[in-house]
Amino acid sequence: MTPMTIVTAHPNPASFSRALADAYATGARRTGATVQTFDATELHFDPILRGAHATPMADEPDLARLRAAIDGASHVAWFFPTWWAGLPAALKGLVDRLFLPKVSFLYEGGLPKGLLKGRSSRYVATMDSPAAWYWLAHHDALGGSFGRGTLQFVGFGPVTRNLVFGVRTLDERARAQWLSRVEALGAKDATAARSRPRSA
Repeated sequence: MTPMTIVTAHPNPASFSRALADAYATGARRTGATVQTFDATELHFDPILRGAHATPMADEPDLARLRAAIDGASHVAWFFPTWWAGLPAALKGLVDRLFLPKVSFLYEGGLPKGLLKGRSSRYVATMDSPAAWYWLAHHDALGGSFGRGTLQFVGFGPVTRNLVFGVRTLDERARAQWLSRVEALGAKDATAARSRPRSA
């Protein structure tokens, strides 16, 4: 079976972002994948990296469980709303605490080396902004900061994504189409991860 981890980060359990995550998990489980889901807004941990990278912080129990799930996963998926062209606070704090030097990355000869290789990743971000505004005004902010600057930096690959624009204006038909599409992506990612070597 394919071990997969899903991280959500919307504080409203009735949000469309959460519904997309549920659909994705359904698709993945349909292929026989084992799926663990974590909600960043419900985990108990200090989101502030106190001492920065100079003074290591011990993982709280919730953070330790998530770290173990990511370490053991073949694929990690992230579902979150886009706030101020970036990650919501709960997920940003989680990223700061999870991805640490000598744990998730290190520098060799002055160049970064990701230590989480062997795992693929997908992020699905919802936003109220229309597509044109995101691309023209925000210049693919998520792609730079989270896709390339975080996930690829620590070694995830391939990293794929889906951006759901104009969520406030989506009618029921459009939402149903997205849910069906994301469910199919869950099955697709699980199948691809199963055939991919887990070696770094």
